[in-house]
Amino acid sequence: MRLKLVAVAVAALAPVVAMLFYNEVALRHQRNEEVRTSAAQAARQASSEVERIIEGLHALLVSVSSMPSVRHLDVQACNDALKSVAENIPNIRTIFVAGLDGRPICGSMAFPKGVVFSDRDYFQQTLETKDFSVGTYTQSRLSDRPVLPLAIPLMEGDTIKAIIVSGIRLDWLQNRITERGVAPGNEVTIADGKGTIVAHVPSPDQFVGTILPEEYQRLIHAEQPDVIEITSQDGTARILGYRPIALPSSPLYVSAGFSKTEVFAPIDRATLMNTLAIIGGALFAFVAAIFIGNRFILMPISRIADVMESWRSGQTTARTGMKGPDELGLVGATFDRLLDELEERRRQNQKAEEERSLLVGELAHRVKNGFTLVQAIARQTFSRSDPERYSSFAERLAALAGTYDLILSREGLASPIRDILSAALRAHVASQADRIRLDGPDVVLPADTALPLSLVIHELATNATKYGSLGSENGTVTIEWKHDDGRVLLLWTEAGGPPVSTPTKKGFGSVLIERAFPSKAQARFRVDYRTEGLIFEVIFSIGEPVAKGEVDPLSRT
Repeated sequence: MRLKLVAVAVAALAPVVAMLFYNEVALRHQRNEEVRTSAAQAARQASSEVERIIEGLHALLVSVSSMPSVRHLDVQACNDALKSVAENIPNIRTIFVAGLDGRPICGSMAFPKGVVFSDRDYFQQTLETKDFSVGTYTQSRLSDRPVLPLAIPLMEGDTIKAIIVSGIRLDWLQNRITERGVAPGNEVTIADGKGTIVAHVPSPDQFVGTILPEEYQRLIHAEQPDVIEITSQDGTARILGYRPIALPSSPLYVSAGFSKTEVFAPIDRATLMNTLAIIGGALFAFVAAIFIGNRFILMPISRIADVMESWRSGQTTARTGMKGPDELGLVGATFDRLLDELEERRRQNQKAEEERSLLVGELAHRVKNGFTLVQAIARQTFSRSDPERYSSFAERLAALAGTYDLILSREGLASPIRDILSAALRAHVASQADRIRLDGPDVVLPADTALPLSLVIHELATNATKYGSLGSENGTVTIEWKHDDGRVLLLWTEAGGPPVSTPTKKGFGSVLIERAFPSKAQARFRVDYRTEGLIFEVIFSIGEPVAKGEVDPLSRT
């Protein structure tokens, strides 16, 4: 019962758990989509800011290329002009003009002796494309600091006259990205075309100047921006939005990653709280189910069961004493009323039983007196004129009286077939007990069948004593019976007596045997006068009549 109550509590909690689980899945899916959108937007914003910086410096270089001192390569005037420009633009470290051989002509600062820039990739790219170019992460030969080089050609007609070069200070770019603010656990990465990181938030000291891992190199030159889930170099699982270099006006690779731990932290906390609440609610529900079940279900049921057990053991005064509006209280009260009614019926039955026993005793006394009176009348009437017939009549009357005694001693209900046979044979068994054998199952016969069977057995025993096996010293009688489907088959077999012959006329005993059983018993007889001994079979019903079509047991013998 406790398990059933717990099962009820579980069934009650199941919809709540299912609803919370569904909400959890839906909320996480929704949050995941929101974060993916935010990651893509953050990457787009960072990329746009980098593009604006590059475009601004591009415009600056275009303006520088228009200065007369620069166009005419007036070294002194060019040096002064470029120095003035560099001092007023905080995001660049130097700006200079180099010849086609890569040697500097003029610039915002003094040049180390013998320095050449013709081997730089951005220099060669500008010469090749005759257009603005953005280089890769470079350690400046002028300031010995990392920069992101920028270069445009100084054109004279269709011919390149010189190359104007500058470089974005990476420390300035790093500060600019840092100032934008990045939530804990998130990151922004800017890398050049070779995958070298030029700015990174957080931990720039750890990542700037390093190359992106091989598995992320494909993102730099991807055809389209996208959002993916990765595990970053610092071991953090992130949702990453990225903008590849392949996009128009995207000189650098930019990515923005959101830490899954951080973005899902509120949901995880809510999940933890909901889980704890469910566990607490489940524990409370189980405890309540057990407590309430014990108090309001198990205890009343146990009380009813105890009263039933007490009633079975004979304590008929035991009652539940239950009342109240609840269902089990009504059951207990109804059960008490039932026990009161049963007790009242028991008292009435006991009183009726006492009265019946008194009547049965009186009936037995009157029946015995009737038998005694009949025997006295017969003795006065026949004992002198026909002693032999009187003796036979007296024996039959004694057998009938014995069977009546057996039935009345069992209060007029029914008697076992073995007891009926023993009572009918009592006069013969007294001296010949070892010569009569009874064999068969325990079968109880109703009173209306017991009396006829007693008379039949008495007649058979009397004839066996006078003419059959019981009349000789070595003769025996075997009485066997079987019970099948409400019918009894009884077989009387004599052996060891004088030779048997078929009688020439039917006596009173034969008539008595044929007419002894009532019609509802559907009795059938078969007598076989064999030389070695009489065989008598009788089959009669003690229950429902045999249905038509059933095989008669007598037909099988």
